[in-house]
Amino acid sequence: MKARVKWVQDATFLGESGSGHALVMDGSPEFGGRDLGVRPMEMLLLGMGGCASFDVVLILKKSRQQITDCVAELEAERADAEPRVFTRIHVHFIVTGKELDEKRVARAIDLSAYKYCSASIMLGKTAEITHDYEIREA
Repeated sequence: MKARVKWVQDATFLGESGSGHALVMDGSPEFGGRDLGVRPMEMLLLGMGGCASFDVVLILKKSRQQITDCVAELEAERADAEPRVFTRIHVHFIVTGKELDEKRVARAIDLSAYKYCSASIMLGKTAEITHDYEIREA
């Protein structure tokens, strides 16, 4: 996997993924940014949420669950001192579908958290990661 990050100006950077996608990252005005894009640490949190959600949806589809939606709401805390790593992350999954089996939903989330989601497992080296879920009928 490769990526490239180019400084644009001030605290604005252009990130380019190896798969050919680009995005803007920017700092807050407090640090010379213009608020033109997500913060780099927000990108890490979004990446973890995307990784975990991808796993949960894939596992539920493979187990023949009629999933119609999956939302991961993430809340994180960071250390007060440098380096300001994540110290706590909570993920709340809202899984929607028809006649979803609660045991399969719980298992999909556990498999993602403890076996498949590289981002969660990596961030779990510095942060306490917890998760819960709710199931909604479609």
